[in-house]
Amino acid sequence: MQRRRSSKTPKQPLHVHCKSQTDLSAWRKGGKIDSEKSLQTNQSANDKKYESQEGSLQQALNYFEKAQDCVALKKKSVVQEHLDAVESTALKQGLPPEGFQILLNVVLSGRFADTVNTRLLKSLIPASVIPENSVVTAVSWLCVGKCSGNIQPFLKWLITVFDFIDHKEQLHALYGFFFAFLQDEKMCPYVCHLLYLLTRKENVKPFRIRILLDLQAKMGMQSHLQALLSLYKLFCPEQVTITLPGKMKTYFKSSEGPWKAAITAVRQRNQGISPLSQAVFLGTSQPQSRKRKWNAQLVIPASSANTNHLEEDREKNWFHLYSPNKSFPVEQLQTFPQLLQNIHRLEFPSQMGSVLTNPLLLHYMNCVKDESIYLRLYYWMGQRLQEECTWCVVDNPYEEEFKSFLETAYKAECFLQEGFSACEEFLYKTLPLWDGICCRSEILRLVSWIPLSSFSDIRPYLFDPLAQLFFTSSIYFKCSVLESLKELLQNWLNCNVIQMDLEISSVNTTLCGLVNVVAELVHFVGWISTVALRLENNSTFLLYFILDFYGTVCDMYLKYNLPLLIMPPAGVFYPALLSMDSVNLNQLCYIMYRYRTNLVAAKENELSKKKILQFKFSNQTYQEYNQYIIAMVGCLWTSSAFQKDIHPQGLCMDDKLLSKTAVKELKTSFNIVYHPAMMGYSVQFLQQICPDDTTFNFKLIKGKKWDWYLEYLYTQGLKGLKVFIESSISRVSQAARTKAANVEG
Repeated sequence: MQRRRSSKTPKQPLHVHCKSQTDLSAWRKGGKIDSEKSLQTNQSANDKKYESQEGSLQQALNYFEKAQDCVALKKKSVVQEHLDAVESTALKQGLPPEGFQILLNVVLSGRFADTVNTRLLKSLIPASVIPENSVVTAVSWLCVGKCSGNIQPFLKWLITVFDFIDHKEQLHALYGFFFAFLQDEKMCPYVCHLLYLLTRKENVKPFRIRILLDLQAKMGMQSHLQALLSLYKLFCPEQVTITLPGKMKTYFKSSEGPWKAAITAVRQRNQGISPLSQAVFLGTSQPQSRKRKWNAQLVIPASSANTNHLEEDREKNWFHLYSPNKSFPVEQLQTFPQLLQNIHRLEFPSQMGSVLTNPLLLHYMNCVKDESIYLRLYYWMGQRLQEECTWCVVDNPYEEEFKSFLETAYKAECFLQEGFSACEEFLYKTLPLWDGICCRSEILRLVSWIPLSSFSDIRPYLFDPLAQLFFTSSIYFKCSVLESLKELLQNWLNCNVIQMDLEISSVNTTLCGLVNVVAELVHFVGWISTVALRLENNSTFLLYFILDFYGTVCDMYLKYNLPLLIMPPAGVFYPALLSMDSVNLNQLCYIMYRYRTNLVAAKENELSKKKILQFKFSNQTYQEYNQYIIAMVGCLWTSSAFQKDIHPQGLCMDDKLLSKTAVKELKTSFNIVYHPAMMGYSVQFLQQICPDDTTFNFKLIKGKKWDWYLEYLYTQGLKGLKVFIESSISRVSQAARTKAANVEG
C-alpha cells in the first residue's frame, strides 16, 4: 500500500516497466500473451484503489476540519463513515503529515464526544513524519478551559511518536510549560517521561531541582522522579547534591498503548513500495528494516517527509548549521569530517535506540564521555530487554525480532569495545530462567562483553546458571560456552591492557582486583572443563575449545602485561597429552612453550630487580609447570613417563601393574613415533624412506632417521611440537644425537 503523496506534488501513476514474459501453454499453441499490458492493467487497478482510499481520507479530513458542533456518533452517521475512513487508512498505510494538525485539533478541542476523540487519537499513526507545528498547536489546547479529557492519552501518544516529529526546537521551548504539569499526580509519570526526552543541560535550573525534591518528599521515592533527578545530576552534579539510588531496571512504565504495534505494521507494509523516504539512516543508504519493534527506535526519522525537501533544507540552512551557536541535527550527519567539525555541537536523539545502528554516533560516544548519553541508553535498552525477552514474556511470538536486537546490541558493544550495563543486568536477571536454546548465540555473545567486576557479583548471577546449563546440555553448547568465556577473558584483558602498561610501582587496587577476578574466571573454566571431559569421554572436539581458552591464559603475562599465570588442571592436561588427535597434542605443546616463555620472563624480571614487583608468581606455579614438563618429555621423548612422572594425578605406575597389561613396547607407547596421535605421521614417513617395506617397522626410526623424522614432522605444520622440542628438549636432543652417533660408529 502506497503512502499518501504530498499535496504539493501532482499525482502521477506509478508505471512498472518489465520485459514481456511468455505463457508456456500459449507459446505451444503459437500464441503469445502480452504480460506487460497485463501488469499495467493490474497496476492501474491498484492505483485506482489507492486513489479511492486517498479520496475517502481527504473527505474525512475536510469534514473534521470544518465541523464546529458536536455531532452524535451513530452507526450509519456521517461521523461514523469518516471515522471509519481515518481508522482504515491509518491502520493500513499510516496518515500523511498534513493530517495530524487537523485530527489533533479535533481530539483536544473537545468539539466531538470523547468516544470519537479517543478513536481518532488511537488512529494517529504516522506514515512518515509528524510536523512539529501540529504538535505545538495541539499542546496549545492544553491552555484552554474547553480542552477535552484526553490529555493523558495525548502525552502517551507524544512519548511513543517522539522520534517521528520532524523538528523539536519549538517543543524544547515549551519545556517550562510541560514542567508545570508535574503537580498533577496522575500525569506526573508521563510528564517526567516527556521531560526526560526533552532535557538539555540548559534546562537544569535550581528552582526545578527544588520542585522535584519537594515532589519526591510529597510522593515518596518514585522511579519517574528519580529518573529526571538522575539526569539533572549528570548535567549539573554541583546543583543536585542528594544521593540517588543506583540504576533501576525500569524508570518509566510502558506508554506505547496501541500505537507501537500499529506503527510497525504500517512500516512493514510501506517498505519497498513507498515513493517517499520514511527515514534517513545516518552514514548509509540501507533499506527500511522489517523488524517489529526494535528498529522503530533504531532509525532516526528524517527532518521532512521527502528527501528532496531535506536536501533543500540543507542548502538553505548550510550557514546556520555551521554557526557556533547552533546545534547540529543528527539526521544531517553523514560523514566523519562532519562529525569532527561539529562534535562540540552535536545533539543526540532524545530516544537513544538510533545510536546503536550508526557508527558516527558510536564514534562520538567513544570520544565524548558524556554520562547522560549512557544513562539514556541504559534506560532505553533496559526497558526494551525487559519487555521483549522471549523466555520471560508468555506467548511471545517475536523471537526473530528479539534476536535481531540482541545482535545489534552486540555489534555496538564490539564497536565501542565495552559492554552495556543494561545488557549486563539483563543477563544477570534472565540467565537463571534461560533454557540454553532460545537466542543461544546472541546471548553467549553478550556474555563475552560483560564488564569487569568482582567475582562475588558475577558468580551467582552468571557462572552458576551457566554451569547448570553447561553440565546438562549437548557438547555443542559446552563448546559455545567455552568460546564465549574465552572472548570474555580476552575482552577483559584488552580493555585493561593500557592500564597494565603503567609502571608496576604505580599499580593500585584496580590491578589487584583484575588479577583476582581473572584468576577466578580461569579456575572456573578449569573446573567445568575437567567435569565436561569426563562427561563427554574426553571428546576431541571439546578438548579443542578447552585448549583454545588456555591458549590465551598461557600468554597473559607477556601479551597482556598481567602478572598472572595459571596452569591448566590435571584433568585437562593429561587428556590433551594422551589425545588421539595430533591437532590437540600440537596445541598443548605450543601452550607449554608459551608457559615456559612467560615464566622465564617473569623470573628474569624478578631476579634482575629492575622493577619492584608487587605481584610474584607463586612457587606452586613453577612446581606444577615442572611436573607437567617432566611428564611431557617422558611421554614424547625419553619414553619414561610411567617411571618419572611425579604429578599426584600423573602417569606414574608400578612396574608390576604395568606388566599385567601385557602391552608390548610399553615404555615407548607415547613417544613421538608410537603416540596414537602421531602414528599416522610415522606410517607416512616410513612409506617415504622405505617404500618397498610393507611391515611398517617403527624401530627403524632411530639415529639419523629420528632426526629426519623430526624434520618431516615440522614440515607437516606441527609448529607447536617444533617450538616445544627446541625449547624444552634441546639438551636431551643433543645427547640423543651423540649417543646415536657412537652406536653407529
